[in-house]
Amino acid sequence: MILKRSFYNRNTLKVAQELLGCFLVRKYRGKTIRVMITQTEAYRGEDDLACHASRGRTPRTEVMYGEPGHAYVYMVYGMYFCLNVVTEKKDYPAAVLIRGGEVTEVRPHSSLVARPDLLCVGAEFRGRTASRREEQTDPNLDGPGKLCRFLGIDKKLNRWDLTRGEKLWIEPRDPKMKLPKIKKSKRIGVDYAKHCREYLWRFSI
Repeated sequence: MILKRSFYNRNTLKVAQELLGCFLVRKYRGKTIRVMITQTEAYRGEDDLACHASRGRTPRTEVMYGEPGHAYVYMVYGMYFCLNVVTEKKDYPAAVLIRGGEVTEVRPHSSLVARPDLLCVGAEFRGRTASRREEQTDPNLDGPGKLCRFLGIDKKLNRWDLTRGEKLWIEPRDPKMKLPKIKKSKRIGVDYAKHCREYLWRFSI
């Protein structure tokens, strides 16, 4: 089951919290990888000074004004990609940054490999050879850049429709899964955003 567009067409703060425990799924190079989302950040409207849309509608932010349920992928520091999910109604700029996750399954071809034995997949998707055991088996993807590097997400997936069920999509969490209490905190790297930097719009489990 894939999350429908109606899931994303709601208040961004609500979507950001309800994405926790859901599964980001990536098909890439003959493998299907499932990552449980454990950390998100909400960015909402032109009056949110931490939001890219605070500078108005530009070629870069146009996707944020589009239909909910699409991917907004951009690069930071000239080397790391970040994956966001567009939310709320069309023409209202808002998105949720997928900041962290935990690898739960890797399915190469027809077989299934469950964590923690990840078959060195992390090294492959980072485009290098793992030199330490922890790089091969650690299922935690703490940080949006690390998550995108692991899953092979780059600007080619910008504007990608996450409701299609191809290449990249999000599946709901098991309704029987009981999540721990959601932690709310300030967003990272937005000290420039004046009073908006104080918003507790970072959510994690």
